[in-house]
Amino acid sequence: MQVLVRDNNVDQALRVLKKKMQREGIFREMRMREAYEKPSVKKARQKSEAISRQRKLARKQLQREGLLPAPKKKPGV
Repeated sequence: MQVLVRDNNVDQALRVLKKKMQREGIFREMRMREAYEKPSVKKARQKSEAISRQRKLARKQLQREGLLPAPKKKPGV
């Protein structure tokens, strides 16, 4: 992963790097690898993640079809 530093602005480059790492899921993976995860716990986690992904896809599909209201936008954003 590469981030360019412009005008010696290291703070901005760090923010960009953190955002890229967050998008790639590196922080989440590092947290997961901190300790051993039993195979049974890993299997249960993967199953729950798959279920939540499917629910999210179904929710987005229903929103596109107009059967569910679109999410409310946050004020000031």
